Amino acid sequence: MQKQLVTKDNSLIGASYNLGVVEQRLIFLAIIEAREQKTLIEAGGLLRIYAQSYAKQFDVEKHTSYEAMKRAVEGLYEAGFAYSKIDKQSGKMGRYKSRWVDKIGYIDDLGCVELVFASDVIPLITRLEARYTEYELKQVVGLQSEYAIRLYELIIQWRSVGKTNPISLAELREKLGLVDEYKRIEAFKRRVLDLAVKQINEHTDITVDYEQHKQGRVITGFTFKFRIKDKVKKALEPKRDADTPDMLTSLKMTDKQRGTFAAKLSRMSELSTHSKPGENYQQFAARIETELLDEHKQIFYIPYLEKLGFQHS
Repeated sequence: MQKQLVTKDNSLIGASYNLGVVEQRLIFLAIIEAREQKTLIEAGGLLRIYAQSYAKQFDVEKHTSYEAMKRAVEGLYEAGFAYSKIDKQSGKMGRYKSRWVDKIGYIDDLGCVELVFASDVIPLITRLEARYTEYELKQVVGLQSEYAIRLYELIIQWRSVGKTNPISLAELREKLGLVDEYKRIEAFKRRVLDLAVKQINEHTDITVDYEQHKQGRVITGFTFKFRIKDKVKKALEPKRDADTPDMLTSLKMTDKQRGTFAAKLSRMSELSTHSKPGENYQQFAARIETELLDEHKQIFYIPYLEKLGFQHS
């Protein structure tokens, strides 16, 4: 079955907003639909999310899913987000505010919600050339807290490192969309942070823990450390048999082939976890091409090369 990937520019991953679980799920399904209909979405086209699809993805009754989607329409129409993005002309950091949708509504007889993404959102989900984060929709299906969904996204962009940069308490609250809620640190940890971490550890592909940073006795921020669960690691490991060669030189790959296959490998969803934060497709391909020259690293790519049709002796 084809993987359903949620892909966002890191400017959107790091944005500040407050959306409920259903609103976030509608965004996920719309992003997947938008990626599949790139020409349509770039023209500002309508996207339809059917209750049947929502029910199937998130394991709820169809009638329940449609009622939840209808209730989410108003909230999603009013919702906005704040994000930072580097200005291409000056190289300076700009700070912006935008809405998620230009238009949203529902059609009872079709059991669907129909929406048009705001113009600012479209390039952040379809024109991904540089800093982006990608994960499978199934990883957030079991998360029932909106804060767990947001925290997972914020953490997973550091997948190749396994550890986030320190993030201040104020910044974390902002990114989770908290304004006046849970101002006491005890309530924040119990109702937001610890609950989110618990759900992430139970329902996603990572196990996460956090380190508190203090000034005196006051908690000022956190660093999140995480690892890919062992069963997920095993599923991702390339399967090799005794006939798999140990050296890429035995594959008789030319420089041209190496460049061609490196470009193709960089686009494989199976290798998305192998990319580094901030790498675009071209940079990832260049790194793969270099690693294909290293006898200690090239063996990792052999099963994926075979999937792409490369024949070795």
